[in-house]
Amino acid sequence: MILTLLLAAAQASAAAGPVDPRGDRFARCVELTQTDPAAARAEAGRWRISGGRYFARQCAGLAFSAEKNWPSAAAEFEEAAREAQVAKDDRAANYWAQAGNAWLAAGQPAKARVALDAALVAGSLTGLPLGEAQLDHARALVAAGDLDAARGDLDLALTTAGDDPLAWLLSATLARRMDNLPRARSDIAEALKRSADDASVQLEAGNIAARSGDEAAAREAWGTAARLAPTSDVGRNAVTALRQFDTTK
Repeated sequence: MILTLLLAAAQASAAAGPVDPRGDRFARCVELTQTDPAAARAEAGRWRISGGRYFARQCAGLAFSAEKNWPSAAAEFEEAAREAQVAKDDRAANYWAQAGNAWLAAGQPAKARVALDAALVAGSLTGLPLGEAQLDHARALVAAGDLDAARGDLDLALTTAGDDPLAWLLSATLARRMDNLPRARSDIAEALKRSADDASVQLEAGNIAARSGDEAAAREAWGTAARLAPTSDVGRNAVTALRQFDTTK
């Protein structure tokens, strides 16, 4: 999911600024990240030396992301953002947002928050890219234990990225953690409307049902999560959760 979001952000940033003749080379480089990340990194390096600037940096970041080398990806996105800022290019905000997303994937929420602050303060993000940055900012705040501030970010994100099931999933999970079960049930219902075949959504639906005392609904949701993703951590967590209902007679 993270790489998908980064690729979507790459498309957004490519269209954010003025038309640039380097766009075709950027598109080819991004396409290469999905089939041969090492080759894409090499191409990005050659391009940067020959004047590719932040376009080349972003492509390198996407290549590192494809390899799940998140710290290196974040570093490239941050360099892209700084270079774009110097050039007074609005793409900088998208690069900061990509850096924040990569830092979250790297397990470094403090660094993610700094990058995402820069993305949001820029004021040039709109629509879905803005919503995704708000979601990531909320995730960084949750990691820091600031649940009230994260609640504010998620409420904003639901107005800008409300079609994204992840927004509703994160909102429902936070509501459960804050013991607001009516809100949790309402938000997870919205996530299920949009992505009932997502094991993570079903796992959280089971968590909320169990907290609400609805054993039948919890069993159903956890069982669905286990069937959807039997070999993943989500599926294994669902199986573990189901065991709490085991009884010996």
